[in-house]
Amino acid sequence: MADPVPITVYTRENCHLCGEATETIEAVAADAGVDVALDLVDVDEEPSLREEYGDRVPYVLVDGRPAFKYRVDRPRLRRLLTEA
Repeated sequence: MADPVPITVYTRENCHLCGEATETIEAVAADAGVDVALDLVDVDEEPSLREEYGDRVPYVLVDGRPAFKYRVDRPRLRRLLTEA
């Protein structure tokens, strides 16, 4: 069995797009049969992250590479997961 694909989501509290992104990632991964290791990082907990990302959340890294900002594209995510 392959190792889970690491996915980092830079997020913040009360962010509806962040919740939507996480739900999309989980749904696409389940549909594709790919295990993911989801790491949610609240940008407001660290000043340097808040400065770097500001309102640009959710910001999603797939396998350590920038992949999505604001919305997760299902077909592209599926492709990235199966290629990882």
